[in-house]
Amino acid sequence: MNLFPINAGHFKLDGGAMFGVVPKSLWQRTNPADKDNLIDVCARCLLIETGDRLVLVDTGMGNKQSNKFFSYYKPWGEDNLLDSITNAGFHPNDITDVLLTHLHFDHCGGCFTWNKDHSSFEPVFPNADYWSNESHWEWATNPNPREKASFLDDNLLPVEESGRLRFIEKSKENPLGLELLFVDGHTEKQMLPILDWKGEKIVFMGDLIPTIGHIPVPYVMGYDVRPLQTLVEKAAFLDLAAENDYLLFMEHDPNTPLIKVQQTEKGVRLQSSHQWNEFF
Repeated sequence: MNLFPINAGHFKLDGGAMFGVVPKSLWQRTNPADKDNLIDVCARCLLIETGDRLVLVDTGMGNKQSNKFFSYYKPWGEDNLLDSITNAGFHPNDITDVLLTHLHFDHCGGCFTWNKDHSSFEPVFPNADYWSNESHWEWATNPNPREKASFLDDNLLPVEESGRLRFIEKSKENPLGLELLFVDGHTEKQMLPILDWKGEKIVFMGDLIPTIGHIPVPYVMGYDVRPLQTLVEKAAFLDLAAENDYLLFMEHDPNTPLIKVQQTEKGVRLQSSHQWNEFF
């Protein structure tokens, strides 16, 4: 197995929404806001080369939405999905599988793009199957009012119409051969890959712990549909991560791809932060 971090781009999100009921005076210590109260966010995906499969975990926002849409999220920086895959030594045609942790626009928007004459969508990864799970797909395609703006038809319908949509069953071994942690606080049946690599157990954090600033258990996003369940899921996971020295892959932290945590008198807190080349 080989692993490659894939930076699908950077954008900004409202700091208050990202930290829910936590006061700005606390969260801005780790996630400083600009004059519009927006904080920097990364769309950091992961490419997994294992056996005859090349699995991409999440795809970022993509590029097919309107200028008005992107103006809300203020993309910044030069990183993008395709260049990052190329820089890792691969071509989009090489991707065999796309594992979508969940179907919010900033996690699945890069699966499809406009064709040359802007008349329809075409797959960015024409040889790939797209993996979700049946419970989350039903949740996303019949959205509740809180999440409706995050589940976009332009992201979901092309995947379904491609005939390449596949479902993973929670209680069964999945065809990708990856261990998955299912969590339900942020959204229904978010799937987080757990990987054993070079003596480390690496956990893809998705939106369970989006940035370093979200490590304290009460620091829960306003976007979460079941915040009390997030509290339970985070607490249980962080205890395991600290006890077993897990390496956490941060999807949304703008500066830090990898961290470890430890138990302290105040609960689980950051132990160390790392760049990719320190481990791989």
